[in-house]
Amino acid sequence: MTQVPARRTEPTMRDIAALAGVSIKTVSRVINDQGGAGADVVHRVREAVQALGYRPNLTASSLRRADRLSATLGVLVDDLSNPFDSVLLRAVEERAQRDRVLVLAGSAEDNLDLQRERLGSLAARRVDGMVVMAASGPQDDLQQERSHGTPMVLVDRPPTFGHTDSVITTNRESSREAVRQLASYGHRHIACLGGRQSIWTSQERRTGYLEGLAEAGLQRHDEWMCMDLKGVDAAARAVAAMLDGTHPPTALFTAQNLITVGAMRVLQARGWKHRIALIGFDDFPLADMVDPAITVVRQDVPLIGRTAADLVLARIQGDPSPAVRAVIPADLVRRGSGELRPPPA
Repeated sequence: MTQVPARRTEPTMRDIAALAGVSIKTVSRVINDQGGAGADVVHRVREAVQALGYRPNLTASSLRRADRLSATLGVLVDDLSNPFDSVLLRAVEERAQRDRVLVLAGSAEDNLDLQRERLGSLAARRVDGMVVMAASGPQDDLQQERSHGTPMVLVDRPPTFGHTDSVITTNRESSREAVRQLASYGHRHIACLGGRQSIWTSQERRTGYLEGLAEAGLQRHDEWMCMDLKGVDAAARAVAAMLDGTHPPTALFTAQNLITVGAMRVLQARGWKHRIALIGFDDFPLADMVDPAITVVRQDVPLIGRTAADLVLARIQGDPSPAVRAVIPADLVRRGSGELRPPPA
């Protein structure tokens, strides 16, 4: 029977001090890069740290600090497997690293119960602040955590309560631009496929689609609108059903990156990739490598993440200025699929 190794006793600063022949205070100054020790002393302390395998206890250190900060930041997104969320997290992490702040992250999967659980876990670990992509529905849990004084920045979806920073993009305006682009290439039958309408971004993009139709002098057709789609497979089924309809569209506006992937699969499987125009909201890996390359509304996700991190880190340091609503513009990236003209009548 395999025996589980006993948990070893962690070395302390007192052990380091004894081995290096210095005071505990000197060990603390060297470990925390506070200066004031000679090169020989620094060398001896670091050799002792390496020999004993010492690891700082950050939780204990935070309790001793006057500001009580833990040097940790919580990030809660919808789904870390989604390219948008993973790139956002990476940007926050890179910015936090400059301030030697560790990021703890999780997915809420647009589920209020799971969001509540994740928020509680982050709060229990005494994170200094949070960057949150709010689940659809009431934001009571976020507001409660904010009322406890936790610095918080909402990304992708704005807060429904006050005194909280947010970072969003031009969902409505950029969706309208995408539809106008399709209309400018002669399309009169433009469909919209979107995500869950309970999510603010889906609502904004749907509204932008309708405004784009109106500005182009085109009528709305409910048969060319399909919302509440989740995932690639659901999107593919919806696109196939729409193209098999009595009056199929000649152009698709897909309002989320996974929906765009589903649409692209259907068009390629049918050999219609040069026949149906396609513009998707959000870029995704390899979108520029297919034929034709996918025209997208590209959010500057790294900038969104860095902006959110800048805001929350400033609040952690005591910035008392009024709440900020930062809007990062999205760009229409023309690659070919959105520039196809409709087939002759």
